[in-house]
Amino acid sequence: MALTLVEAAKRAVDQEQSAIIEMYARSSDILANMQFTNIGGSAMSYNREETLPGIGFRGVNESYTASTGIINPQVEPLVIAGGDLDVDMFILKTMGMGQRSVQEEMKVKALALAWTKAFVKGDSTSDPRELDGLQARLTGNQLIENGTTNGGDGLSLAKLDELIDSVDSPTHLLMNKTHRRLLTVAARTYTVGGFITWELGAFGRKIAYYNDLPIMIVDTDNNGDDILPFTELGYTGDAATASSIYCVAFGDGKLQGLQTEPMNVRDLGELEEKPAMRTRVEWYAGMAMFHGKAAARLRGVKNDTVSA
Repeated sequence: MALTLVEAAKRAVDQEQSAIIEMYARSSDILANMQFTNIGGSAMSYNREETLPGIGFRGVNESYTASTGIINPQVEPLVIAGGDLDVDMFILKTMGMGQRSVQEEMKVKALALAWTKAFVKGDSTSDPRELDGLQARLTGNQLIENGTTNGGDGLSLAKLDELIDSVDSPTHLLMNKTHRRLLTVAARTYTVGGFITWELGAFGRKIAYYNDLPIMIVDTDNNGDDILPFTELGYTGDAATASSIYCVAFGDGKLQGLQTEPMNVRDLGELEEKPAMRTRVEWYAGMAMFHGKAAARLRGVKNDTVSA
């Protein structure tokens, strides 16, 4: 059974593990909404539906034309994400044991942001230790050009709608804060439009919706760098002044996270080599696209006025 991290935190028996899982979810819109399913082993093998078999009609005494669908086998390996957190005994003795929780929360937030960047920008060809993200996976019909201008074009609502239509049962949009802000400006401009609404999210944050799809903000990574900056190549591949918007379908049979189990949090106690208390957080996780149209990317979107 696939669960979001918010749901997993509620079911965790260990209070510290529950708190760690909730911190992960709170630190990233993607981790708050993506469902994770537990698997055995270090990888998952599955068949992804690409093309349905043909269907036709026949007359009396006629036969059908044989047809089969196209199924592509896939293997999704798990990657190891985590880290050790050491808090000096001097800090604990002089400032209280609560400082350990403060440092743990900062570490967990950093890990969540690093995983979020890998979910979007990860590429195992450049770093075999990380997972392949959406940018590396989406090609062909699932890669849509926003325009044909060198360096990118301002977001086209028609292209954004095309992006949504290219995903089977879409659930979320992924974009940076600038694109969300430009969308809200367009919604207030009568010559452009765009149906934007706002609702209160799980952690008390207001969530923007475009045409009833919640917008997940892809902000900064653990180093404070933008995950979706305006440094991508435009249509002609010359000027790197564009960014991308993604549409995904989270859920069973679509785009899901994989894990061996919820995040493992271990208190290793005081270290022998130095006077510090160590906590280790580890997570064996990955992602899988069970459907060929579980996600799509709109690239070549410049920081400019939105058009209809």
